[in-house]
Amino acid sequence: MDVEGETRSTAVRHDGGTRADGGGTVRYRGNVVVDPAAPAAAPTPAPAAAPPAPRTTAGVLGGLVRTMRPRQWVKNVLVFAAPLAAGSILDPDVLLPTLVAFGLFCLVASGVYLLNDVRDVEEDRRHPVKRFRPVAAGVLPPPVAVVAGVLLLAGALVAAVLLTRPALAAVLGSYAGISLAYAYFLKDQPVIDLAVVASGFLLRGVAGGAAAGIALSQWFLLVAAFGALFMVAGKRYAELVAVGEQAATRRSLKEYSASYLRFVWSLSAGVTCTAYSLWAFELREDSAGFPWQTISIAPFVLALLRYAVDVDRGEAGAPEEIVLRDRVLLGLGTVWAVLVCLGVFTG
Repeated sequence: MDVEGETRSTAVRHDGGTRADGGGTVRYRGNVVVDPAAPAAAPTPAPAAAPPAPRTTAGVLGGLVRTMRPRQWVKNVLVFAAPLAAGSILDPDVLLPTLVAFGLFCLVASGVYLLNDVRDVEEDRRHPVKRFRPVAAGVLPPPVAVVAGVLLLAGALVAAVLLTRPALAAVLGSYAGISLAYAYFLKDQPVIDLAVVASGFLLRGVAGGAAAGIALSQWFLLVAAFGALFMVAGKRYAELVAVGEQAATRRSLKEYSASYLRFVWSLSAGVTCTAYSLWAFELREDSAGFPWQTISIAPFVLALLRYAVDVDRGEAGAPEEIVLRDRVLLGLGTVWAVLVCLGVFTG
């Protein structure tokens, strides 16, 4: 069909090819008649990608708070362990510096989290869960996270010297240094990465004694160290289950197998139970009252076994969340704490 004064390009049903049409040859492209003399049509441009949503002050502040991980501050209650075990937690000269140590450890840990998330931003973006962290998701600008992290670390160290004892500043400084070394250098070293993360829990326990000037028992240190290793092995196992052995998001994780991590948490759990039992028997020897410390071994071991259920399921990626949501575990922990307090304050 010809239209006077217009370029011929009319759709008709045809399988392609050419045919004679009046005075010329008509070419087909699919079911469309194409005039050879007509210029080629310009390709339709692809739709432009939607610009990223602009950052707001409220969004950045919210991302900053989330990156500080306030829910994980529950780990820092370990600073009360040494004063509690020594039976002096109610002494104002012990309680006040211990409370300060708790607050400062929260600040230091948050500063480390901020710097760590900037360092791990690319790895976090490949992780099924960590990709929603504010830095990885683009909610919190990395420069803001770095400045906030440095300020928290520096402020906490200065406050430790001014408000408590220099020994606490040394512990906090050690924690910050080891954690940053882990983030930048040691996290890719198998086994070493487990020990470094476990040392963070151990240093929390040491911080309470350092702030209050309390000597720490060797059994206390062993329980804290191997109990921390048990939790860290569970965290790694949960991450391995989440991403798979072939799609590990960190280099060191590729060196671990599920069976190896099971071995690590089994070994550490055994040492933890043994060391705690020896510690409880030692406390009992120093007490003439009812053997509350010895009885506390039962809920301690049961709580460890209960936590191991979540570890075995691969759900121990966040220990603080397990403790808060598992009512049975909370109940066992409460019973254990009550028995320890009875042994300490009535012995």
